[in-house]
Amino acid sequence: MSAGHEVAGTPPAKDETEPPAREGAPRRAGAGRWVVFAGRRLVRLVLSLLVLLAATFIMVHLIPGDPVQTALGDQATPQMVAQRRHELGLDLPLPEQFWRYVTGVVTGDFGRSIVTEAPVADLLTTRFPNTLRLAGPAFLLVVLIAMPVGLLTAVRTRGGRGRHVRGWFVNVTGLLNSIPDYVLATVLSLVFVVTIKAFPAAGDEGLSSYVLPVLALVAGPAASLSRIVRVEALKVLDAEYVRAAKARRLPTGLRYWRYVLPNMMTASLTYGTMILAGLIAGTVLVENVFGWPGVGTVISQAVIQKDYPLIQGILLVLGAAVLLLNMVVDVVLGVLDPRSRLGEL
Repeated sequence: MSAGHEVAGTPPAKDETEPPAREGAPRRAGAGRWVVFAGRRLVRLVLSLLVLLAATFIMVHLIPGDPVQTALGDQATPQMVAQRRHELGLDLPLPEQFWRYVTGVVTGDFGRSIVTEAPVADLLTTRFPNTLRLAGPAFLLVVLIAMPVGLLTAVRTRGGRGRHVRGWFVNVTGLLNSIPDYVLATVLSLVFVVTIKAFPAAGDEGLSSYVLPVLALVAGPAASLSRIVRVEALKVLDAEYVRAAKARRLPTGLRYWRYVLPNMMTASLTYGTMILAGLIAGTVLVENVFGWPGVGTVISQAVIQKDYPLIQGILLVLGAAVLLLNMVVDVVLGVLDPRSRLGEL
């Protein structure tokens, strides 16, 4: 068998430097297949949101205790408690409460806080952007750190080389990945806020207020993602199409840009989405450590005070953000590798 032929049972490729992930894929997916693909993802999103609605409703009602009694205090009379429960609709049957909850969410009405009586939608509008202001830069730093570190480590440790580099990489990333973000946040606060007094103690006091919370959010996810990137990069670097591109004397930069990066991005991007979702949820604890004015400081108090509408609103917004991110990445992966996604149809 000549070197130019493919292995038996494998369809021949027109360009042996082309990555296998693209060999069987059509050059351009038909418009109809993209419509079906987008339609399925949209239906999946709607069903997931319905499940999320039901889950948030059931979850908060499983919290023991009477939220109205907690909000009004021990001095409230039974008549006052009953009147407040009637105003909030908490004396209605659970199916009717759930229906009112769903119709309210659809119309943008998340109800009112039991404690402050402020509209939950107003609180979310004020607080949630602050949470995104932490999660966004943190995710960007995770990617900017993990991608080059993982790729460079893969290059240095390829083929059993660089044992010391591999040892340091595994040990350091393992250590960082094992430290919970709230523990790291507490340590950073004690060292740089209480002891050294190099950063503001709490709140949003400008750019310096971002440093410690973002660092606490970035360390673990960056270490974890860099490990995924390294594993995926090692697979791609040993692929036949990369060796063929090197044999054709393609410039190193072009070879990495055209063949290595696109084919290691699928798993890395999927895992990166999970990291971003975790960052949005993980800010809850970090915000409490640094007194950041996001949803984290609100939901902790809401849970203590059993503020049903506020808890439901925050959980719903956080969950919906995660679901939307998953859908966006699913579409992006479909664009990067049409065969892997459109091939499901």
